[in-house]
Amino acid sequence: MDHPSLYDDDIVTWAEQQAAALRALGTRADLSNALDWENVAEEIESLGRSQIQGVESALTLVLVHVLKYLSAPAAPSCRSWRVEVLTYQTAARRNYRRAMRQRIDWEDLWVTARKSADAELRLFGDRLINGLPDRMPFEPDELVSRDFDMDRALERLASAMEIPGDHH
Repeated sequence: MDHPSLYDDDIVTWAEQQAAALRALGTRADLSNALDWENVAEEIESLGRSQIQGVESALTLVLVHVLKYLSAPAAPSCRSWRVEVLTYQTAARRNYRRAMRQRIDWEDLWVTARKSADAELRLFGDRLINGLPDRMPFEPDELVSRDFDMDRALERLASAMEIPGDHH
């Protein structure tokens, strides 16, 4: 095949389309009932969902490590957090497809990352920094950009923080 297929460009949409096609075929009386159409369709859809879950997991870990770094810059693990941010962001970027944008709950990703970062920091006597925004401070394209930079992410996050008593 000389040109890329939807499978190569957007496996999530491909999986949804293939599952819908299989379900439509499964309703045809002239086709064999030997194939378990519904479960085959479910398995293909789960392939697409697992791709999204992988990206969500990697992005959550990026945010967790950025939050930990901002909150506890003197922690012994701080330098390794920078490496982990790079590793997880690269994995997310490589597996992210534009069609995933509307399928990812970005606000839930942020809430989950904040809770996880706080829980991890508390294990070692640290706490999540006060004043973090309640809503996701990053645009999806920023998080999966080839130009993602931890220092810029830290600056962006710091600028989105609410200073106590500051009521814009």
